[in-house]
Amino acid sequence: MVHIATDSRANATIEAHPSGTAAGPVAVNRQVALVGSTLLAIGVALAAANLRPAVTSLASVLGDVRGSLGVSTAWTSLLTAVPTLCFGFAAFLAPWLGRRLGMARAVGLALLVLTAGLVLRVVDGPAVVLGGTFVACAGIAVCNVLIPVVVKESFPGRVGLVTGVYTAALAAGAALGAAFTPGLESLFGSWRLAVGAWALLSLAALLIWLAGARHGTAVRSTAHRTTAAPRRSLARNPLAWVITVFFGLQSLLAYTVMGWLPQILGDAGVDRTTAGLLLAITMVLGVPVSLVVPALAARRPSQSGMVVGLGLLSVSGVLGLALAPTAAPALWVVLIGVGMGIFPLALVMLSLRTATGADTARLSAMAQSIGYLISACGPFAFGVLRGATGSWTVSMLVLVALLVLLMVLGWISGRPRTI
Repeated sequence: MVHIATDSRANATIEAHPSGTAAGPVAVNRQVALVGSTLLAIGVALAAANLRPAVTSLASVLGDVRGSLGVSTAWTSLLTAVPTLCFGFAAFLAPWLGRRLGMARAVGLALLVLTAGLVLRVVDGPAVVLGGTFVACAGIAVCNVLIPVVVKESFPGRVGLVTGVYTAALAAGAALGAAFTPGLESLFGSWRLAVGAWALLSLAALLIWLAGARHGTAVRSTAHRTTAAPRRSLARNPLAWVITVFFGLQSLLAYTVMGWLPQILGDAGVDRTTAGLLLAITMVLGVPVSLVVPALAARRPSQSGMVVGLGLLSVSGVLGLALAPTAAPALWVVLIGVGMGIFPLALVMLSLRTATGADTARLSAMAQSIGYLISACGPFAFGVLRGATGSWTVSMLVLVALLVLLMVLGWISGRPRTI
């Protein structure tokens, strides 16, 4: 939750009002929205580009990681579930960090934690890989929650456009992680160096963010203080719960695909490099979709039809993989990739279904914390079902059923109203 604190001396520096009027002194306040500059927009995009390579880079060389570490299928399933588990638990802390530190410092700290986790997880054995992945994803979780708030408050007239840039950069980062990590492994001769190299991109994002994130100013009135309106509990808001489960199910689809698609294709006879490239195509398709979908959604009173259309594409792609994986794998991947445009749609709906930045922060925290905990069941159960049945068919049919539920909840979430 981001609001202007009217009596927080620790977080504000008082300056003379430049006009010399009686409006009061100016407070440079860490609780005031960041200045919506071009450099901040670049910082948002570069930060977004780092929110998926931690997952897709490891997924693209998962077979080699398993062989090197000598781990079981259960451990691998747990590793694919760690990101969403961490996103869920760590997202609860994000609004508190935003209030306590301010958006500039909170996101900067999150990028620092992400960089440290990316380095940590490649230095030792199975336990350290899991722990480092959890640390990296803790940083991602904070960014997941707070950056949509930055977009709404710092770019209020361009929410759809900047959300599109943000989600396109996120999709591009995911694609780069999937496409280039196998090649980096061949170049370096080590999956550890290939996976750890993504810490350099995270470090670059941190430096740009530190340069571009600056809080604005707030004028303090000497005549009166504004009393903040009491906050309503979202736990009693049915629409907030529908949006939360909807967000969780679309995340379940995304992380199941990112975690297991190369393995599914590999079991169907596709070589490792091609499987990594097909995963990259799935992620790359998110770039144009992300540039178009949020902007269209922001101009429409209802987003229900868009949810159903994208959901049907995902259903078609998953059914294709389940029933005829080798018939047209590229087509199935394209359908799934375009269908995953539900993610940027879900993200912009967090802003469209709220009236203020404070409500956006609260809904974002609820949807992403509880939603990611829901989605964590997906990658883990997907792998466990594969081990129990000996094929991917049952896992993918269950995923189709969940996609149908996703479309129903998305239809409700997309109707024009606010929490």
